[in-house]
Amino acid sequence: GQIIPERRFVEAINRQAYQYEMGDFPTEWEAWIRKKRNDPPTIEEILKNENYREEMKQKIKDVSEKDKLLQAKEYKEGLVAGPVHAQVKGHASAPYYGKKEPSQDPTSTASTFQPGSWMPPGSGSTHNK
Repeated sequence: GQIIPERRFVEAINRQAYQYEMGDFPTEWEAWIRKKRNDPPTIEEILKNENYREEMKQKIKDVSEKDKLLQAKEYKEGLVAGPVHAQVKGHASAPYYGKKEPSQDPTSTASTFQPGSWMPPGSGSTHNK
């Protein structure tokens, strides 16, 4: 009167069983072996899912390329600010260095960080961005 649970396994053909790694056989078979699905997969189902995955990879690649082009266009047109790097002025051990005047560029010295300031056009600033 004892119920023996069903055992599912794969017989290795070209390799020894210990040489198999994750992803060596389709995920549909893996799901069946781990009893995540009741019926074993068909060849048509495996091929359909594989084609779907390839289509998704291609769509993702296309969308990311379009996004990069759009970002480049927006940077060029000035709609989006480009990445700004903090300029290190002075020596790292000095609490401050030079004149304490507002600057358009962010600065970093020792343990302090000073974000860039807005300067009105024509205020005598030597470099404009």
